[in-house]
Amino acid sequence: MPVTSTSKPNQRIFAIALPMIISNIAAPLLGLVDTAIIGHLPDAIYLSAVALGATAVSFMVLLTVFLRMTTTAEIAAAFGADDYQQQQQISVHALLLALLLGLLLTLISPWLIALSVNLMTTEPRLAELTTDYMQIRLLALPATLVNLVVLGILIGRQQARLAMLLVIAINLFNVIGNLILIIGFKLNAVGAAWASFFAELSTAVIGLYLIRSVLPPITAWRVETVTMQRFIGMNTDVMIRSLLLQLCLAMMTIYASRFGTTVVAANAILMQFLLLIALGLDGIAYAVEALVGAARGQGNPGMVKFWMKHSLRWSMLFALAYSVIFWLWGDAIISLLTNLPEVIEQAKIVLPWLWLMPLVAHWSYFYDGVFIGLGYTKAMRNTMAISALAVFFPTWYVTTQLLFSSTNANHGLWLALLLFMAARGLSQALWLRGKY
Repeated sequence: MPVTSTSKPNQRIFAIALPMIISNIAAPLLGLVDTAIIGHLPDAIYLSAVALGATAVSFMVLLTVFLRMTTTAEIAAAFGADDYQQQQQISVHALLLALLLGLLLTLISPWLIALSVNLMTTEPRLAELTTDYMQIRLLALPATLVNLVVLGILIGRQQARLAMLLVIAINLFNVIGNLILIIGFKLNAVGAAWASFFAELSTAVIGLYLIRSVLPPITAWRVETVTMQRFIGMNTDVMIRSLLLQLCLAMMTIYASRFGTTVVAANAILMQFLLLIALGLDGIAYAVEALVGAARGQGNPGMVKFWMKHSLRWSMLFALAYSVIFWLWGDAIISLLTNLPEVIEQAKIVLPWLWLMPLVAHWSYFYDGVFIGLGYTKAMRNTMAISALAVFFPTWYVTTQLLFSSTNANHGLWLALLLFMAARGLSQALWLRGKY
């Protein structure tokens, strides 16, 4: 049963946040190893193919991140109310939805691949490598979505250490697979895809074992129509929100392909920095989700305000730390990830945007945690729509059109992303004003 006392709030926050911060920093750091392995291959086309293919796959998977988020929200509230039966029912609903959706996406994957590759590149060799990569990666979709649900259950139940083990396991399996298949068997982009496939599958098995205590026997799995309809409604809201978010992030790689493979590769390197920012700040946001969600389940608005206040301080501190790290050691990190001179040069040109990004973006990650904990999925959808449609896409279009013939055209993409992050945090803060 969750603790309701407000004594030692920082310890309570970090009992959840610290394991998630460790795992969320470990995940992109291990991802940097993957990028470095591919980045040191003799031709930039392999890094470009993996970057484009991984962007497309991540776009599809992260459209379904609503499974993790809504599962966390509902499990946290049931956990706060000490309702074990409801936790079981939510877990069943979430896993069934994940399996059905994963199978559906796998069945239509040939069309998804063709559409994605046609949108991303017109170079025949790059298109071929990207297609091969995606065909393998998408076979693991059911396991990938199960992993999202398991993570949501663990965070909602404040079992952060187990969630940490799950996140680290999948990334460690992926690194080991890349070392064996890319370096050992010389499989290049195809090796990277198979490494990810086996990592997802292995982690799903481990994850189901970790949540066995809240899973009834399969023969007892039932669908409660009213509860399931509400759950699907929440998922639909967050799916639309995720679609808009991923469209914006995908543009950083997809549109960059118009500037050539060097810019694609450079942005792929810098998106690893962005992933580090996002997942690090989400360590605090995960704690907010669990603690605010539990307070909601207990019907205690005072506790909601309490956890928001204390968590925000840590979000700001971590954002500042990231900015300093990227300012001092950004060039060195880029050079570790690739030895291709043209890619290093291009990445360093736009690196200053990453110095500012954490200070601006942390507000949106923090409020995402608050909104998930409170179950405000419609508000998440609406504020994301404003930020994407009224800020990111207009900024992207105007700046890239003005700068398209210039060597500085890539700056337009990064400016659009920075303003997009600022708009997310501001719109969420304005929406929540007066409510808590």
